[in-house]
This record gives sequence, structure tokens and C-alpha cells, in this order.
Amino acid sequence: MTLAELQALEREYLMPTYARAPVEFVRGEGCSLWDSEGNEYLDFLAGISVVQIGHSHPALVAAVTDQAGQLMHTTSLFYTEPALRLAERLAKRSLGGKVFFCNSGAEANECAIKLARRHKAGGEVVVLEGAFHGRTMGALSATPQSAKQEPFAPLVPGFRVVPRDDPAALAAAVHDGTAAVMAEPIQGESGIHPVSDEVLVAARAACDRHGALLVLDEVQCGMGRTGALWAWEPTGVRPDVMPLAKGLGGGLPIGACIAAPACADVLGPGDHGSTFAGSPLAAAAANAVLDVVDDERFLTEVRAKGEALHAGLERLGVADLRGRGLMVGFDVAHAPELARRALLEQRLVVNATGPESIRLLPPLTVTAAEVDEALRRLGTLLG
Repeated sequence: MTLAELQALEREYLMPTYARAPVEFVRGEGCSLWDSEGNEYLDFLAGISVVQIGHSHPALVAAVTDQAGQLMHTTSLFYTEPALRLAERLAKRSLGGKVFFCNSGAEANECAIKLARRHKAGGEVVVLEGAFHGRTMGALSATPQSAKQEPFAPLVPGFRVVPRDDPAALAAAVHDGTAAVMAEPIQGESGIHPVSDEVLVAARAACDRHGALLVLDEVQCGMGRTGALWAWEPTGVRPDVMPLAKGLGGGLPIGACIAAPACADVLGPGDHGSTFAGSPLAAAAANAVLDVVDDERFLTEVRAKGEALHAGLERLGVADLRGRGLMVGFDVAHAPELARRALLEQRLVVNATGPESIRLLPPLTVTAAEVDEALRRLGTLLG
């Protein structure tokens, strides 16, 4: 089927919710993608921080193939070993409490919001300017971006917005009626903006004073993306609740909401659920991804490759370079056009998160040579 035929099908049968680039990818391996015409691309988006260990990683393929040949779905009404083994691993390597499985980051954040409201009935949720927590109604209400919210008003009430970089304003917004403070350690969809340690420390202290839960959204910045397994770890600020997804499944849809022991049993039978959540197939994939990512040598390499990418971008003279590890953003005029030219002229997959913001999220298995090649291709575009 030709690209033109695919575009005709899209116009006829898909809701117009995406502005797709004129490329059909048909195969991937490591940090490379191939289109239907046989052209090879260097992938520095990784499905938006999803393909954490690269395309078609042999261990992931083997785990999924083996599980698919045994059992793919039963629902959460029954026991399956892959999901329970994954829950144990995630809890032990994060907050030590319990896990709710779901299918996406938005669902993980919905669970976090419901948990916070169950913990403190009717309580407000404090969120940061520029945040993105998802597009479902609860997660959207926690996403204070007018272009995303206004078409779908009225939103879920009870969300209070504070500046991203003002610890005092955050502290002042939290009171005895606050159910939670919800924040991304690094804001992804708004253009890769790390939230300062001072803001996270203020959030933790304010939550402790007023009996609120601190929710740190690791959907995009978790699973080794920053060179630590969780982006909050180097800050020393430990959350009560941690939603994650994206890179957890390495390409298969799975999300999780992890709650620390003190709030691990807030949600009871019937309070929340999901038909497909924690399927044996998705859980087997996530276990395979963790086998690779949860390794200090691997994470050390991620940090080193991130430093090389940052240094190379500095040499290119990009504006407002920011991020940690292999989660990098910078500003440039006409960013969407640059991303399109990168794809079509340089066979480099990057992403524009706004009119002046480029986001780089390569697979964590990217090689030093591939980092150098991406920088060369970007340099050609930037002149």
C-alpha cells in the first residue's frame, strides 16, 4: 500500500487528532527505523520516550514472543506470574508500597488523582504551570495549558495552579484542604523543563505539614531516561505516589501507579480498575525492559551519553539547552519546520513540542557514534 493510499484511508476513517509526517515506518532495530521505501532513519524520539531499550531489542522480542505463545490476557480477576513479579520489582525499586497497573500515563495519573481524593475527600490538587499529565478528563484538569483545556470545559474542579519555579508560592498554596501536590520532576510535553530541587523540596515539606500526598509523575522522565532509574532519586525528594508508563513496556502499552506503604491501601475493591491492565504480555515486556535498564553500569552509560549529547549541542550553539541524561530540549526558531526538515532531509527523527522548542529522546541504548551522527545532522540543519 502506498503512502498516498494510507493518507486516503486516514482522511476517510481516522479522527483528525494527529498531524502525521509523510513517512510510513515499517521496521526498526536499535536506534534505526526504515520507511516503506527502504530509507534508514536515526531515531532520536523513541516513540516519545517509549522505546527505551531500542527497537526490536532481542531480549524484549524473546520475552514477548514466548509469552504470546502461552497466554496474552485473562483480566485482573485472576493471578498471573508476570504481573505479580513486575509489581514486586517496581515496588522494591521505588517506594516500597503497592502497584496499580493500567495501560498508559494518563491512566496512571488518573489513578494517582483518585487515590489522593480517596485519601483526603474533596481535597484540592496543586499542579505546576506548564505541566502535562494526560488528556483524559482528570489528567487534563491537572494540565494547566489553555489550548488543551478550553475546548473541553467544564473540567474536573479542585485543581490549583502555581508557578513552576516559585517554591514560596507552592508552599503558600498547600493547606489542610490540599489532597496532593502533583508535579513532573522534568516537564516533558512543555519542552523539557526540569523542576528545581528547591521546588520539589518545598512541595515535600508542604505536603508533610498538611497531610497531603506528593505525586511525582515519572511517565516520561522515568525508567532510566535521566541516567537514574527514577528522575526524583538524585533530588533526594521521595514521593508518596509515582505514576509511570511510556518506557516501562518498551513499546507495549502498560502503565503503573505506585504508592508508598502509608497510602498503599487507600484504594479498595471496586474503587478503581482496568480490563487490560497488567496483562501477562505487557508485564512480560516490562520485566524484560527492567532487566536491561535497572543496572547501574547501564545507567552510568546513559549519563555519559547524555553529557556527550549536551556538550555537542553546546558546540552547535543552541539556545536554552536544558534537560538531564537522554532527555534534552533546546529552543530554535520555527521548531516544527526544523523537525520536519530533520525527518525528510536528514533522516533524523526529532520532535517539536512548540513553535520554538525541540525535544530529543533517543533510545537509552543509543551508541556514542549515533550521538555524534545525530549532532552532525542537526548541525547541517542549524548551519
